Formats: sequence, structure tokens, C-alpha cells
Amino acid sequence: MTTEPETRTRRRAAANRRAVVEAAREIIAGEGADALTLEAVAERADVAVQTIYNRVGGRSALLTAVAELAMEENRAYMDAAYEAEGTVEERLLLVTAAYVRFARERPHEFRILVDPPAEPETLEGVTSLIEEQNAKLANLLRDGVSTGTSRADLDPDRTSTVLWATLNGLLALAWRTDRLRQDADELDALLATYVETISDGLRRKTEG
Repeated sequence: MTTEPETRTRRRAAANRRAVVEAAREIIAGEGADALTLEAVAERADVAVQTIYNRVGGRSALLTAVAELAMEENRAYMDAAYEAEGTVEERLLLVTAAYVRFARERPHEFRILVDPPAEPETLEGVTSLIEEQNAKLANLLRDGVSTGTSRADLDPDRTSTVLWATLNGLLALAWRTDRLRQDADELDALLATYVETISDGLRRKTEG
């Protein structure tokens, strides 16, 4: 049976872990992954470096924990879109809108997923999430082919990769520091063009 002191200790440990991971996320968001050090996290979270090791681990574990948090948030956005009802095209538009909303409302988390830190465990987790979400997108496209609303010659797996990569490229224009950077209004126009082009390209052509 768990005693009250043990329960308090576990709560304190969990709170310390959350504070450490949040501090790491804030550093990455504000200064980039290269700025992440255990000392910087300890100072921001107001804990000892040893507490970081005890609650999370070393730098690699910190990067992975921040990436895992980003993946959880991404799933929350995307799963709701995939579970919605409607035609294939309507659901595809919802999925696209959810991905764009995640990128805009959680820009630092989005960037971690698009350009993850070069840590093997982090990369593996992010890669698995991308494969999971792209498989859902491919299945949605497959539904369109099977119901006859989408072109029969579509390769759902390749098309899902193209849609994902193209959308990432468009959204990444907001990060650029040169004259190719796009403001919110122009990016909206580009995204509208993307949606129109994709929707038209996926539809089954009817003979006139």
C-alpha cells in the first residue's frame, strides 16, 4: 500500500520532471537545440543538474522528451481531423487545416518535428510519428480511390508523402530570414493555392 509520504514524493518528482522538460522546451523554442545544456535547463527550472539526471536523464534524453511532447500535441490535432466524418475531400481539407493550425499555434513543436535534433532516439520517435500520420493520410486517399471519387491511378503512399513534404515546405517559408520569407497573408494565399491544386489533382476526371 502506498503511504502518503511516498505519494507526495512521487508528485514532487513528477512536478520536477515537468518543470525540467518545459524549461528544455523553452530554451529550444527561444534559442534552438544547440543552446540546450543541462546547466541552462537547471537554471531555468531552478533545480540542480543532478535532478535533471534523476528525473529525465542527459541531454539526449531531454531532447527526446521535448520531441515526445511535440508528438503528443501533434497527435491531438491530427487525430481529431482524421476521426471527423465527411467525404474524402472534406476530410482531406480538415486534415490539412489541422496540420496548418498545429504549425501556427505550436510553431516550436512543429519545427522540432520538421527539423528534429540529430539524436538517434529523437529521430526514431519523430520518424515513427511521421510514418504513422502519413499512413493515415494514405488510407484516406485509398478510400477516395476505392469509392471512385479520386483518380484510380493514384499511388496513395507516394501521394501522402508528396502532400506532407510540400505542406512542410510551404509552412517553412515563415522561418526564412531572407527575402523569400512569407508573411501570414501571403502564406495564406499560397496555402489556398496548395489546397485548390491538390483538390483538383486528386479528383476523378469525368468525361464531358
